[in-house]
Amino acid sequence: MSSKKRINRDHAKKKNSPQIENEAIANHLEDLLIPAMAAQKTFYRQLNLRDRILTLPLMMAAILSLLWRNVAGVTELTRLLNREGFLWCEPQEISQQALSVRFLTFPAILFERVFKELLPHFRQKWLTRKSRPLPDSVQFALKNFENIWIADGSTLEALFKKLQSLSDVPIGQLSGKMGVIIDLVTHLPEEIWFWTNPKQADTHVRRRFTKNS
Repeated sequence: MSSKKRINRDHAKKKNSPQIENEAIANHLEDLLIPAMAAQKTFYRQLNLRDRILTLPLMMAAILSLLWRNVAGVTELTRLLNREGFLWCEPQEISQQALSVRFLTFPAILFERVFKELLPHFRQKWLTRKSRPLPDSVQFALKNFENIWIADGSTLEALFKKLQSLSDVPIGQLSGKMGVIIDLVTHLPEEIWFWTNPKQADTHVRRRFTKNS
C-alpha cells in the first residue's frame, strides 16, 4: 500500500491570479483609512522615517491588497503596482527587492496605531446597528457587568524559509505568540499583543490587560 506525502496547503505555492478590485469597497477603505493614516504623520516623523515613495499610505495599500485581493506574494504585488496600481496608489515603478526590504523593515506599530485609530469609529457604527439583537445570555450578563471580555492566545506557525533574510533562522522555529482581548458584545478587540516567545502563557494576556486598564 503506497503512502501519500502529506501536503501543508499553507506552504503550497499560490498560482491563482489576484482578484479584481471592487470600486465600492476600494472607496470605502479609502474614506476610512486616509484620515487615520494622516493622524500618524507626527509619529511617522518621530520614527525618523523619510517621506519617500514607500510611505505608510503605500504600505497600507500593499498589505490590504495582499489580503483582500488574494495576491500570491510580493513579486506579483510588485507587478500589480507597476502595471495598474491598487486602492489609492497610482501605477509606479518600484523594484521587487525594494518592496521586499521595506516589508522587512517597516515598523509594525504604524499599522497598529492606524487600526486603533479606527476602533472608536467601528464601535460607534456597532451602536447604530439594530438588525442583530444580542443573545439573551449576553443581555442578562450586561445587567450585572459593565463589560464582557474574552481573552485568547495563539501560537504562530514556524517561519516559512522562503526569504533570504530568514536563512539563519533554525528550521521549525515558531514565529511567536499573539494575545487578544475581545469585547463579546461588539466582537471588536480591546487590545492586541505580540510576543517573540512562542511559549508565553495565555494568563499573561489577562495580567497585561489588567495592568493597562
